[in-house]
Amino acid sequence: MHLCPWWLAYTFDNSLRRMLDPVDEALSAWVKPGMTVLDFGCGFGHYSIGMAKLVGKNGKVVAVDLQDKMLEMMMKRAVKEGVADIIIPHKCGPLKIGYKGKVDFVVSGHVLHETTDLKGSLREIFSLLKPKGVFYFTEPRMHVSDKFFHDELDAAGKIGFSVTKLPTVLLANRAYLTK
Repeated sequence: MHLCPWWLAYTFDNSLRRMLDPVDEALSAWVKPGMTVLDFGCGFGHYSIGMAKLVGKNGKVVAVDLQDKMLEMMMKRAVKEGVADIIIPHKCGPLKIGYKGKVDFVVSGHVLHETTDLKGSLREIFSLLKPKGVFYFTEPRMHVSDKFFHDELDAAGKIGFSVTKLPTVLLANRAYLTK
């Protein structure tokens, strides 16, 4: 299992990323006020904090990460952004997300390729989603081959997801999958 060191998140979760990958543009078609959403591999909170602003005070963001330091740094940023009360930090295990509720939407930014059990992770994400729920994931093109990304899509399709949108982006492959 590959594990991104927590300190490396400073190199890719920064103002440049927020400019190149604005959460509201990427997710506002799916993430609405009052929803419960899950960020699988939240890191420093790029998607968690952005989604907290989209779901608002009546919504909830479950921010999932394997590393305590990532969750700690994400919550520090959430406090600064005024959305800490909307975010629930959740430490997962190496093989299980372990969240017991149901969610409307799941995001995974540059993380799925690092899971030890791709099919197991996809099955768990599928089971967490409410009917018609959406799973949005991105993979960095410089680190994850197009072939591997398409293998991930094939695996998701075999589990029951259908691809609803596959935008072309310079730095990342992205997919919107519907339950």
